[in-house]
Amino acid sequence: MTTTPPAPAPPASDTAPRSPAAEAAMALLHGMHALGLEDVVVAPGSRSQALALAAAALDRAGLMTLHVRVDERVAGFTALGLAVESDRPVAVICTSGTAVANLHPAVLEAHHSGVPLVLLTADRPLELRGIGANQTTNQVGIFGDMVAADWDVAAPTGAPGELDDMRELAAIALRAAADGPVHLNLAYREPLSAAEPSIPEVAAVADGDDADDADARPLWQRTPGPNVVDLEVDDATVVIAGHGAGAEAEQLAVALGAPLIAEVSSGARFGRHAVVAYRDVLRGPHGEAVGRAIVLGHPTLSREVPVLLERDDVEVIVVRAPGADAYNPGRRARVVDEVRVIGKPDPQAVRRWVGGWVAMSRAVLESTAPDDPAPDLEQSASTDMSVRLAFAKAEAAILRQRVDRRMLARAVWAATWPHDRLVLAASRLIREADRLVPGKNITVHANRGLAGIDGTIATATGIALAASRGEHPGTTRVLLGDLALIHDAGTLLAPLPEGLRVHLFVGNDRGGTIFDQLEVAATAHPGDYERVMRTPHAVDIAALAAAGGWAYRRAATRADLDDALTAPEPLLVVEVPLDDEIEP
Repeated sequence: MTTTPPAPAPPASDTAPRSPAAEAAMALLHGMHALGLEDVVVAPGSRSQALALAAAALDRAGLMTLHVRVDERVAGFTALGLAVESDRPVAVICTSGTAVANLHPAVLEAHHSGVPLVLLTADRPLELRGIGANQTTNQVGIFGDMVAADWDVAAPTGAPGELDDMRELAAIALRAAADGPVHLNLAYREPLSAAEPSIPEVAAVADGDDADDADARPLWQRTPGPNVVDLEVDDATVVIAGHGAGAEAEQLAVALGAPLIAEVSSGARFGRHAVVAYRDVLRGPHGEAVGRAIVLGHPTLSREVPVLLERDDVEVIVVRAPGADAYNPGRRARVVDEVRVIGKPDPQAVRRWVGGWVAMSRAVLESTAPDDPAPDLEQSASTDMSVRLAFAKAEAAILRQRVDRRMLARAVWAATWPHDRLVLAASRLIREADRLVPGKNITVHANRGLAGIDGTIATATGIALAASRGEHPGTTRVLLGDLALIHDAGTLLAPLPEGLRVHLFVGNDRGGTIFDQLEVAATAHPGDYERVMRTPHAVDIAALAAAGGWAYRRAATRADLDDALTAPEPLLVVEVPLDDEIEP
């Protein structure tokens, strides 16, 4: 990708002092831009001003997109969302001290999910370290082995060749980001900024070192490993698609003639082989008949899957996914880099094996479906007034139904289309969705690397920002619980571009009811459990939304929810009361 020439910087005064810090920061960031970096997220600070001002100048020149966030934790997760959706590295800039530590939650998620974050943390020069200087701590190696590479870069002095070194470091860092987040701890000495350094006239290359090479790969793109396994078709095989598995898992299931266990955030929950009620099917005779399991992505949403993979009579092959650890709950799987299918499945065998799983899943879903009083549409056109009246009453009864978790999960899923994005928080609602929503080829994101509730909204705004560049940008819907909202409330105060559509659907049960499903709910002292596990709250979500300039709606009934799902407001918080004590 070749960019247009940048707008000229204002002329510098002949008497303006040089700033090696500013020149080095510009060389580093422009070097990353030239190799394909498109987004940088900045949290303000003094020691990082050279980096921040260079990013602003590159943004003003149309070479990079700058996003500013006051809170470093919000900045980190915004960068994470941008990187996940765009499939490109994203830089995040912060000052020294506690600012760096606030990036750690996003770094942990990026490490365990294999997301290419480039952490640019400003630091004091060597002579100011270890003497109690203000806002100075030991930032060297602060992220430990949570980063794929780590550099402590000495403060620039303006020496010859220094800017070339920065550009070389940019390439090395982006290449290392293929394996996850990388950290550049950048020392700067005063003057931290001066006259704006000129933007180098170097064409940007988005697809590798050589723009003329049609086979060039982006520096940050992972190269598949050499461990490739050939799979013969077997009528006792299942394909398990955990988080981030992608469409490859669906293709593999079809090629093997195998049932597809696809978690809701797998990117593979579609097609004729998908088994929605897989938990129940795994506990029955079909699950007992499994002899081989092929795992892609990172499964996290059920207990039945790890139980299957720990069985001695099941051959387990795990295709290595981006992230720190291969998923191997029984420590007995064969971990490979790629699989290839040899042969073709017999159609009759597929109908017996896959058809049995799908039929059992359908029967489970039908047996657990709510008693829906859906009226016969033909009655609305009846000439009999009593029939039309009965139809109207039945329709009104549907619209007055209270929203529960299942209805909320189904409705948000049904309202999401391929041009939209759906973000699922690590709350009880993602598990409800995983149990019941049908197959549908849509883009679903979730922070399942560590499955924390940290930064859910910030991640979603990053996803929305990246997705908004598409040809037909849609709405980014976020399905989350009240605690996930409260935990990331600071993101509601972040500035977002006009027209960006982000809708938060908050299932508010006033606390952590997800723990009700664990053994502790039955064994702990009721008062202690309520206080330290459920953690009840009385947060006014409408006031919280208003503080950040978001629109607010309350959806207690199906009619309310239907209206909210088609709401015109770009930034919207929809509170869905799930506490039985809250009246519609």
